[in-house]
Amino acid sequence: MINRLYVNNFRTLENFDLKIGEMSSVLLLGRNGAGKTTVGMALEVLQKIARGTNRVGELLVPADLSHGRSESPVRFEMTATLGGRVYKYEVAFDFPSGFRELRVVAESLVVDGSAIYTRELAQVRLAKDGLATEATFRIDWHVVALPIVQEQNRVDPLSIFKRWLSKILILRPVPSLAKGASIQNFADFTGPDTRVVNLGAWFSGLVADSPKAYSIGSEYLSQVLPDFSNISNPIIGRETRSMIFHFLKDGKSTAHFLEDLSDGERCFLIFALTIASNASLEPVLCFWDEPDNFLAPDEVGLSIIALRQAFDSRGQLIITSHNPEAMRRFPESNSIFLSRRSHLEPTVITFVEEMRAGGQFSGNFVNALLRGDLAP
Repeated sequence: MINRLYVNNFRTLENFDLKIGEMSSVLLLGRNGAGKTTVGMALEVLQKIARGTNRVGELLVPADLSHGRSESPVRFEMTATLGGRVYKYEVAFDFPSGFRELRVVAESLVVDGSAIYTRELAQVRLAKDGLATEATFRIDWHVVALPIVQEQNRVDPLSIFKRWLSKILILRPVPSLAKGASIQNFADFTGPDTRVVNLGAWFSGLVADSPKAYSIGSEYLSQVLPDFSNISNPIIGRETRSMIFHFLKDGKSTAHFLEDLSDGERCFLIFALTIASNASLEPVLCFWDEPDNFLAPDEVGLSIIALRQAFDSRGQLIITSHNPEAMRRFPESNSIFLSRRSHLEPTVITFVEEMRAGGQFSGNFVNALLRGDLAP
């Protein structure tokens, strides 16, 4: 569970300090351009590092600096509680004059106050077995250290953190691009891509890793698709599987490939797999940019409630939304308003509870938002 995300000099986020403590679900609100999607992009940079992308040029480009300001470093800080232990990861990049790409200026991973490793420019200091005795080595300053620091075993704090961070779900689905086909070998599957183009591979990999995930996902699908019967995943060709959805009503049945389904129906499967992933595997952090997209008004409430309930006792959910039906499914204590007065200013964080206490609106929050009472 992430407790804090700090980002500086990255796109619209300057001195951006998102403190969500132990909230199991969080709603980010705000007008277009307020920075909601950028929060997910910051998480994506950290996820890419954990998944093994270590070249700075593949993580950030100079255009990512806020308004091109190179005098201040780009900084990411994340504090998370995993298995009762507090992990803090920090990495900072600068863009010196004459350089073609950014470089790492500082990096560290600290667990319960003890450093696993620290880094300044090219110098990495690695604590042995978490004790004070250190080993040092140098690496290219255009390479991030986290992917290359050696893990001792799967219960090593470094391994636990990297595995958790690599498995977070960052979703901005484009359902029309989703593919139902998947390769039979799922050993190297790390999870869905951001646009969830590999939807079939996500289904196949999840069910192969945890067979009970199928029944968990099917329970949700049966709520939103009353005639849903089951999903088969037969082998098509030599090494490829394909998803087939089966429907049954009044004794009559029909079957459709994933590509035959509507965008909204494909989104239902994304909901089902997100719920099943968190329930059947290790608890996950999910950032979903506008999960209500492509859903009918009467489908939004049911789906958002199902999603929140799935993360109520394990994992953590962060979503963005412009949809009133989605907003009404979150209490004000879990709703955060992001705003910018202009494109020349950074994103500002305000908790909705604080806005009410400060007299910025009265009555129902969603109604005040729809009236435009909360304009920055």
